[in-house]
Amino acid sequence: MSITVAGLPALSWSNGAGTARLDGESLLVAASAGTDWTNDAFGGPQQHGATSLGFDAAGAGDFSLSARVTVQTPRTTFDAGVLAIWGDRDHWAKLCFEYSPQGEAMVVSVVTDGYSDDCNSTLVPDGSVYLRVVRSGAGWAFHASSDGATWDFVRVFRLAFDGPLNVGFMAQAPNGDECVAAFDAIEYSTAVPADLRDGS
Repeated sequence: MSITVAGLPALSWSNGAGTARLDGESLLVAASAGTDWTNDAFGGPQQHGATSLGFDAAGAGDFSLSARVTVQTPRTTFDAGVLAIWGDRDHWAKLCFEYSPQGEAMVVSVVTDGYSDDCNSTLVPDGSVYLRVVRSGAGWAFHASSDGATWDFVRVFRLAFDGPLNVGFMAQAPNGDECVAAFDAIEYSTAVPADLRDGS
């Protein structure tokens, strides 16, 4: 079953079919037990059991995608609601509202070119956080926000990948039985910030 979100290009699954539905203004994406993306920098087995629901960014030019992210299910270690960029198993990135081993909700980003560069960012004291992906020229930027108006810089990067990229929404549940992530206040824009570090 196809899902249409107002204001977004057509959506499709990046890595096999997943589970998602619309609930009023929210997009709900569900992950079952053991679903994750990681290319272990220490050489462990790759994990690609999750899939993201997104749009084909080929030919889209500069754009931003943002949403308020809430995890609706009881939280377990490394579960997350995610904005994701998927090229293939060795080229992808994700910006996560994740639950740490210390029992704290936080913003985490992962960029993968062969191996995953995993970076913890800010703690999130509230039950939700705004996340944003920006493509500007050949580069990408991740931001987070408590209010969807002033944006904190998380990181910039490139992906060494020339194929099509799927950009959208994901849930992961590496250790729990499931994770249901809700995405609302979804915004897509072709007007991107001129300065990626000034809070705009």
